[in-house]
Amino acid sequence: MVDKWMVETDLSPEWNFYTRANIGEVFPDPVAPLTFSYFQHDDGLGGAEMGFRNAYYRIGVMEPSEMPDDECVFLGVANGYGYLNASALRMLGHRAPGMTSEDIDDAFFGAAPGVPEFIVKPGFDRPDLTEKIGATFGWVLTTPSLPDVLEHEERLNTMRANRPDYAAMTDDELVKNSLDLMDEHFEYLFTEHIFISFLATLPIGIITAVCAAVGQPESTLKLLAGLGDVESAAPSMEMWKLGREASSSADITAIFGEGNSGLDARLRASDSAEVQAFVANFDTFLFEYGCRGPNEWESRSPTWETEPDLALAAIDRMRVSPESAAPAGHNAEKASEREALGAEIAEMLAGDPETQGQFVAALSAAKVFMPGRERTKTNCIKLVHMLRMALHEYGRRRVAEGVFPAVNSYGMLNRTELVDFLSDPAKYQDALTEREDLLVTYGELQEPFLFVDNPGDVNDYPRRDAVVINLVTKDEVVQGVPGCPGTYQGIARVVTDSHDPTALEPGDILVAPITDPSWTPLFVPAGGVVVDVGAPLSHAIIVSRELGIPCVVSATDATKRIPDGATIEVNGDTGTVTIIALP
Repeated sequence: MVDKWMVETDLSPEWNFYTRANIGEVFPDPVAPLTFSYFQHDDGLGGAEMGFRNAYYRIGVMEPSEMPDDECVFLGVANGYGYLNASALRMLGHRAPGMTSEDIDDAFFGAAPGVPEFIVKPGFDRPDLTEKIGATFGWVLTTPSLPDVLEHEERLNTMRANRPDYAAMTDDELVKNSLDLMDEHFEYLFTEHIFISFLATLPIGIITAVCAAVGQPESTLKLLAGLGDVESAAPSMEMWKLGREASSSADITAIFGEGNSGLDARLRASDSAEVQAFVANFDTFLFEYGCRGPNEWESRSPTWETEPDLALAAIDRMRVSPESAAPAGHNAEKASEREALGAEIAEMLAGDPETQGQFVAALSAAKVFMPGRERTKTNCIKLVHMLRMALHEYGRRRVAEGVFPAVNSYGMLNRTELVDFLSDPAKYQDALTEREDLLVTYGELQEPFLFVDNPGDVNDYPRRDAVVINLVTKDEVVQGVPGCPGTYQGIARVVTDSHDPTALEPGDILVAPITDPSWTPLFVPAGGVVVDVGAPLSHAIIVSRELGIPCVVSATDATKRIPDGATIEVNGDTGTVTIIALP
């Protein structure tokens, strides 16, 4: 028997359709107890749930009277895993002018089996709210900038610049500082992220519809590429500069050549002036982007600041790449193509001034809201990282005392326990070991992709390694979702751990399991990218468009089905991966 997970939400009996779509990209692992406090506080609804609600209220999709006060609706943790409430998400499609619930289903599920029919219940039709959503959409198509988002970015950057010396703080101060930060800032930052994320779908929808109407459906992605100012792409641009610096120095190259493990320590121990100049530039990079890393919403996960070798591994792959792989050049090419194509299609609409005006407005809105989406997410991640760094110091002290099995064990305590631990650490020592073991157990189980009413008994979940996966055959075409346009043929390099990408050679096609920021810098040396999961607004797609890398996402089980060393062709226009030859 598998023990019950440590934390879970009370699922909604009315809004009863839940899915791993989208949230599975950013929460691939079971949700740790401390992170659960972002979802739902010990004494009520948490910042993430309220963020979704506030965004819906602000857009005009729902009113507070439609939401229960005593249960999470938008976010759920069921049998350890995070789920989004698809019932509530469908309401955006049902009530928004010019949309349907099927539009939401297409965006989240595609042809996935088991999706229940959307049933219109009494009270679902709200012309007053449809009118309010329409007004919000009008704002999206006319606003030239997002000053609130930029203001919040400046606020988070100031907080980072003035980050306290955690080593000089008491244990009580470390815990209080981290929890107070989340209480003060997380809800409004997350509200903004969800608000902008939902609204970013509007210009994409308009552009998609117009391209289909003029007989150029393949142009949609080209009109969304090379937008510029995309926060999630910025680290890759800076890593490229560091990679060029490393490749131009014999001293730095020699240290990189010894392998990625312990690389940061070896660089810092060198007495070479060139190496120390590189270290200084790398420290500047870590100051700006050290919050990024795998599973970065999870406070116990590593980041580039806590594990610098993770960032250096990506820089190493850029170091050995040819100058032709420079991301800035690819970005400029995509931007030029986007502008020319946008003008061409706008001219085709000259006989329909209304549609032409809406199309041109959507092109402008995409340049505002897609980068805005990435910036709002980054603002949230910067805040989570401040909590992480304070509690990392706390964790280091507990490891030194022998009461934590690992520095990040703080994440396996819920909020109340974390505070209680200050006065009675021995109380939780056995529990921490048991919970770490339980995390491994749950991570080995295959959770359902979607469910209605309840997620089933965890003891009935199959083991991930027991799921039968059929390997691809020669000439087989794997269908995914189009990411960045373009076609590329090369050697598939299956990389399942972003800590160790050394097998990826420049020009190889990266086949990866997920899309978080610890992976996206590896797009730069790759000739193409295939990702197991993803959606039209996933981070992999947005970043790949900025970097100009042909990309296919939602190629289910690609890392298991495509053998390492196979020759494949990635078509980022059609979303297909063709198997040319097997190794």
